Amino acid sequence: MEFERDRTYVTGRLKSFKFALLGAWKLLSTEHSIMTQFGIGVLMAGAGFAFDISAQEWLFQVFAIGLVMSVEGLNTAVEKLCDFVHPQFEPKIGFIKDIAAGAVCFAAFTAIIIGAIIYVPKIF
Repeated sequence: MEFERDRTYVTGRLKSFKFALLGAWKLLSTEHSIMTQFGIGVLMAGAGFAFDISAQEWLFQVFAIGLVMSVEGLNTAVEKLCDFVHPQFEPKIGFIKDIAAGAVCFAAFTAIIIGAIIYVPKIF
């Protein structure tokens, strides 16, 4: 089966969007790390309503949630690709997977700092 490229702009974009939504659904329905991050995002959104955060605070919070979930999705893709390319343990593959996980760590720390800046003054 040969890949046929859609040469029309509108239908090509619609197909791309469909595949993106399908990928997002696959992440949310199969990957525990994304389920956890999504749950934390929902809790933080609830906290935003409960603490009546400002529009600017909402922008930062939504950005932080999106950042963590996006990087987590990329990390998952890297891990799946590494496992496909080299199913057995290989130190170089482990190094690559650790780096991808480290990117998630940076995003999560950034989100924690943003959350602290928003909520610590409101709590205390």
